[in-house]
Amino acid sequence: MTVVKNDLYDYGLYIYQDEENFKFSLDSILLAEFVQVNNSDLVMVDFCTGNAPVPLIMSTKKNLKMYGIELQDSIAQLAEESVKTNKLDDKIKIIRGNIKDISKYFEAESVDIVTCNPPYFKVLSDESLININPVKAIARHELEMNMDDIMTSARFLLKNRGSLYIVHRCDRLEELIVCLNKYGFGVKKIQFVYSNIDKEAIMVLVKAIKNGRIGSLKVAPPIDIRYLDSYKNIFK
Repeated sequence: MTVVKNDLYDYGLYIYQDEENFKFSLDSILLAEFVQVNNSDLVMVDFCTGNAPVPLIMSTKKNLKMYGIELQDSIAQLAEESVKTNKLDDKIKIIRGNIKDISKYFEAESVDIVTCNPPYFKVLSDESLININPVKAIARHELEMNMDDIMTSARFLLKNRGSLYIVHRCDRLEELIVCLNKYGFGVKKIQFVYSNIDKEAIMVLVKAIKNGRIGSLKVAPPIDIRYLDSYKNIFK
C-alpha cells in the first residue's frame, strides 16, 4: 500500500488515498453535489464509502451526522485517517462492515438520507473480467453486494419519505429503476453526466424516495464536465 495525502479539490479538505489500490473518482464528487438536504434531515449514511469522499464533501455543506460504511479494512482505514486529519470526528463516523448487516449498526427507519456509489459491474461467468487485485475487484464488481442488497438495506434504514441517492453506469439505469420500484422507492430525479455532450453519457445520478409516488420523475438538464471550473454547487 502506497498512501498519499491529497487535497480534496477545492473543498479545503484533505483525503488519504492508496495509489496502488484505491482512489476516489469524479462519480463520488458528483454524487455528493447531487444530494439535496432539507432542514429536517439530521442523519446520513453513505454505503460503499471507500475513503469517504462523499461524507467529507457533505461536511462542508450541512450540519448532518454522517456515517460511512466500508467493507474493506484497508480502505476504511484511509477514510478514518481522512476524518481525523480534517477534525471531523464529531460529524463523521466510519463503520467497518457490510451493508447487508446494516441492522447490526442502526435501528430501523432511523436515517434521513442514504447515498451510494456502488460496485458498477455484475459478476458474470467470465472471471477474466474481474480485476486480479482483490481490493479493486470488490470495489468494482458485485462480489460482496448487489442492487437488491443496496435496496434492502436502504429501505430498512430510511424513514418514510427518506431519500436515496445513487450514481451508476447508464447501461444499468433500466435495471436500477426496476429494482428501486421493486423495493418501494419512487424515482424522483435523474441527471445524466457527459464528458462530451455530443457523445453518450458517462454516468447517471438518481434520486429516489422511500414510499414515493411513481409517476413524478423529472429529468434534470445534462452536466457536461468539460465546462466546469469547479464541482462545487454545480446542481443549483
